[in-house]
Parts: sequence; structure tokens; C-alpha cells
Amino acid sequence: MKDPNNTRNTAPRRGSPLWIYFVVVILLGVTACAAAFAGLTAADLDALAGSPVFWILGCFIVFGELRPIITPGSTENNGATTSTTFAFAALLYAGLPVAAALQAIAVVTCGVFRGRTPHRIAFNAAQYTLSLGAAQLVLALFGDLATPSGTWVPDGADLPAIALAGAVYFVCNDTLVGSAVALHERVSLVKALRWDLAYQVLVHLALLGLAPMMVIAMDRSALFVPLILLPFIAVYMNASVAVRREHQALHDGLTGLPNRKLLIVRTEEALAEARGAEKRSAALRRGAASIKPSRRRAATEERDQRAGLFLLDLDRFKEVNDTLGHPTGDRLLQLVAHRLTHSVRPGDLVARLGGDEFAVLLPSVRDEAAAREVAARLRAALGEPVRLDGMSFDLEASVGIALFPDHAPDFELLLQRADVAMYNAKEGRTGVEVYSPARDRNSPERLTMLGDLRRAIDRSELELFYQPKVSLRDGQLVGMEALLRWRHPDKGLLEPRAFLSIAEQTYLMRSITHHVVEAALAQTAAWWREDLAVQVAVNASGRDLLDTGLTETIEEGLLARGLPAAALQLEITERILMNEPAYASDTVAKLAELGIPLSLDDFGTGYSSLVRLKRLPVEEIKIDSSFVGRLTESTDDAVIVRSIVDLVRTLGLRSVAEGVEDPQTARMLREMGCDAAQGWHFGRPMDADTATDWLRRNVQRAPEPAA
Repeated sequence: MKDPNNTRNTAPRRGSPLWIYFVVVILLGVTACAAAFAGLTAADLDALAGSPVFWILGCFIVFGELRPIITPGSTENNGATTSTTFAFAALLYAGLPVAAALQAIAVVTCGVFRGRTPHRIAFNAAQYTLSLGAAQLVLALFGDLATPSGTWVPDGADLPAIALAGAVYFVCNDTLVGSAVALHERVSLVKALRWDLAYQVLVHLALLGLAPMMVIAMDRSALFVPLILLPFIAVYMNASVAVRREHQALHDGLTGLPNRKLLIVRTEEALAEARGAEKRSAALRRGAASIKPSRRRAATEERDQRAGLFLLDLDRFKEVNDTLGHPTGDRLLQLVAHRLTHSVRPGDLVARLGGDEFAVLLPSVRDEAAAREVAARLRAALGEPVRLDGMSFDLEASVGIALFPDHAPDFELLLQRADVAMYNAKEGRTGVEVYSPARDRNSPERLTMLGDLRRAIDRSELELFYQPKVSLRDGQLVGMEALLRWRHPDKGLLEPRAFLSIAEQTYLMRSITHHVVEAALAQTAAWWREDLAVQVAVNASGRDLLDTGLTETIEEGLLARGLPAAALQLEITERILMNEPAYASDTVAKLAELGIPLSLDDFGTGYSSLVRLKRLPVEEIKIDSSFVGRLTESTDDAVIVRSIVDLVRTLGLRSVAEGVEDPQTARMLREMGCDAAQGWHFGRPMDADTATDWLRRNVQRAPEPAA
């Protein structure tokens, strides 16, 4: 039987409709019980005390309430409570007082054993008392009334009366519980009853059908009563095996969370419910003129309901496994599962898809803002420090959100688009992202741009702009950074963020990098021929450092143009230090042998290992513009920048601040001891011709030798 409060074991708010309903049902139950016991005689009480049948029945009812038969597809809250058979048999054999008393004792025992709240225990006892009382009234109409001292054993002619009494018992019991569920979940009574009606009908048909045979066995001998228990034991054991197998097939072995199979089933159910809500609201809107305003508002609210699917991936989990081993990683995953399941709303589902990837299903969510609130709550729960093996961890996660029907019409597409949003959150380090078609690499627009980008390389539409890096001590030029631009024939001049994210996921990235290196070397050679000896920096990704052909391209380019290795610098992001394959690649070693210096870009946004930092052939550290840009406004950022400058100086490297836009920031950096800077205050990115003119005006040439 469904549980009227299966989502929370807390008392309803005083004065609420659910609270009022509980009070009314409990009072009616107490009244019915008092009326039933008022009719007991001394002979009835003697019969109760002296007959072992009633004691055996009481034990069976308690056992049946404590150990429901849970079959595949059911839970402890709606499993088959075998106490129904014995309580209904007690009603037939000895009347309402015995049945109600034994059932109440079982409910109280079960409630205390499972830690249920008093209001819940009282409601369940009243619910059973009223249902048994309704069945007793039906039997009374047929003249079949039993008492403890005047027991009743039905024969074949009494089966219609018993069947009708059983049907009334079921309808009354299911309606009482369904009403509580409807008030708790704020749904209609019809919807609450429809959730598992077929299952409940089938279960009660079997349980109530065994009651007359139980009565006949009790009448013959109390020793026959335990024999009735044998079929229940066999069914219970078979059901337990089936449930265990079903659980193993639908749940993750490590965390106990639902797996992908169960997630698919529950998501399809949620989407079907959302589609039904849309149809019902559409029907109500068509008849809006003839319905009440309250129902029109309900239709609008139902139409606006969505289903949401989150994809959640732990950040830097691989480091835990690599450093502390998989057993510690497994315990960390179990802790994450516990925190997630205790942070979602009632009715939401948390599943583990594999590794450190989890999914959260929101069967009903109002809008994107509400989904973001749930995601933020999940990240906050995970953000609490964790202590394992004497160490403290700060967990972080990236969450991607996709909503039905806004972003996808089915599970597979919903999961795919949540995955896209999750990777966008990782790349942007924003924590939470909602799916956006504009950022989907698989969207038609992105695929079109990918085709255009492939042709742009052949058409020489990609070109380099150059931005100066200037010494803060004397204002002399330190170098020029080459910045990629795309002169798109239709969209104009595009910056890297508009197209490089597409290329990084394809083979095109290698072609673009080689094109940039060739173009940068060609421009550097042109400047050096004019006696403008300047070092040019080119950005490289982690994938570039895994490309063994990159070193060969650079070496051949330098030799062909007669340039020293120091004329070219490679800038890599700080996150590359977290990527062991890229860090330990042959490309890095070969670049070091060739004498190509490295610059560590965006420093402060990642989690660098100082050991790796010291071992890399890095000549400068570039402080990320997110800190530099707030230098004059934020004391915290000023402390961070000063700490980085001091660290870089200690390591014997050059510090370069990015994003310097005003003289006040430049002055503060100079006072901190920062070596160099770049930004609009010193010069905006310039095309090759403009950059050449700028260099001619600002670079001090070596004096001509005397004649």
C-alpha cells in the first residue's frame, strides 16, 4: 500500500490541508475503534485471552507489517503488506474489535521499530481501522457478524458477501492513503490513485482471497494456522531474489545509486508525464472561456512545468585516484553519492553513469532559474571539505543542464545536450551551464562554421595580429604576442573564442597551429631583416604539445629563415601542467633541446604543481587578466598578484601581467616588482603592417658600425 508520507518523515505544517486531513482521519478512526470495543462482553474478553489462535494471528499481523513482500517495481512503501490477509481473516472470524486491535498493535510496533513519527503511526492505525470498519458494515448487511465468543466460519454461499467486503476494504484503504498522498504531493486524487492502482488491485486480490482459507484453518485447529505461512515464506524468498537481481541490474554496485538503465526508465516516465500535462493544459486552454479562473491558472502552471536533466562531473578527480589510489577514490565517490542524494528535492533522482560522472533527473522543474538553483545547491553540498586518510579535499563539480521540451524531445538528446552544457561549464570554469545551441559543437551552425574554417586555411583568411609586451622598469619592448584572427567573408573579423573551440575538437587544430607558426616565423624574419630583433610568442594548446611534428615544423622554419631559437616563444596555459601526458611528452623535451623558451599563460586560474613548474623550461609567467583587471578595486586580487610576482622572482623567472588597461594598474604592478606587462594601455592588437610601423617608432635599433 502506498505510504501517505513516504517522502518525508516529518509532521505536516499545523493548519495545512494535510494536517487537517490527518486530524480528521485519526479522530474518525478513534471513534470507530471506541464504538467497536464498546460492544465487547466479558465472554468476548475471556475468549480473546484463552484462545491461542488470536495470539498466533497477532504475531502474524506484526510480522506481515514489518516484512512486506517487495516485488520488482515496488518499494517498501507500496510493497505487499501480508498483514492484510491476517487482519481481514481476523475480521471475518472474530469481528472488528479483534481485527482493529491486532492491526493497531502491528502498526505501532512497526512504526516504533522504523522510527516513524507519531502522526504517521496514528494515521496508519486509523486508516486500517476505518477500512476494516467499512468491510464490517458490508458483512453486517448480509447478517454475517462475528465476535470473539461467537466466531464465524463462512461457507461457499458467503463468498459474494466476503468479496464485496474485501472490495470495500480495498477502496476505502486506497482512497484514504491516496488522499494523503495527493495532499502531500499537491496533485489530484485521481492522479495519486492511478500511480500504482493496477499493482495494488492485483496484490489485494491475492491477499484478501487467502483470508477465508485462513479462517477455515483457524476453525479446525490453531496448528493449521502456521501452515498458511509457508506459501508466504516461499513468495517472500522468491520476491527477495527477484528484487535483488532487479536492483543489481538497475543500480550501480559501488554507490548504490540508479544506473543508466533506471535513469532512462525514470526519465521516459517524467517526459511522458510532462507531455500529458501539456496536452491537458492545451485542452483546458481551448475551453478557457467556459472554465473558472483558478483552473485556467492551474492549466498555465501545468503547461509551464518542465523536466530537467543534469550531467555532473567532478573536477580533478583523476588526481585523487593517481595520488591516493583507487580505494580512496571509491570512498570519495560514495561520499559524493551520499551528498547528492541528500541535496536534491523529494522526487528527484540521482544516478551514476560511470567513473566520476553523475546524472540528476528533475521530473518537474518550473524554469531555467529554478534548475540553476538546484544545481547551485548540489555544488554547494559537494563544496564542503572532505577528510579521507588524514587529508582534506575540496571537491568541485561542473554541471550541465538540459530541459524538456526547451532543449530536447527525448532522453538521448536530453543527455547529449546536458553533456554539451557540462563541457561548456568545464571549459569556461563557470560551474553551471544551461544548454545553448550557439555553443553546441554538434549544432548545424557550428558544423557550418567548421566547414568554413576548413576552407579558411586554404584561402588564407586566417591572419595574425600582434600585441606588444613592455618592460615596466624602462618601457622597452620585451616581445610581441601573435594573436590569431579570422577575416570571415560574411561575419567580418572574428576573435579566437568564436572559432577555436570548434577546431580544438577536430584535426583542424593541428593545421591551424602549423599555419600560425609558419606565419609568425615569416613575420619575425621580416622584422629581423629590418633590424627589428623582437621575440614573437605563439599560443600552443595541450594537444599541440602531443604533436611530435610541431618541433620539426619549428626547427625547419627557424633554419629556413636563419632565425635563432630565442626568436620564437611558445605560450601554454597553466592547465597544461595538470595534463600528465602533455607535460611528459617528447615534444616538450625536444623543444627544450632546441632552445625554444616557454611562457606559462593565464597563471593563477589553475592548480599548478611547483615541482612541475620548476622542471619545465619556462622563462616567464603571465599573470591572468582576471586578477590584473581588478587590481585597483580588490584588495584580495592585489594580494594574489603580489604573491605571484614574489613567487616568480624566487624561481628566477620573468613575470608578465596581462590585461593592463590603465596607468594606475601599471604603476601598482611596477611597485610590486612585476617585470613586464601587456594590454591596451601599452598597445592594442595590431595587424602586421600596423605592428611594423609601431615597431619602427618604438624599438631602439643597434647603431650602424663606423665607416
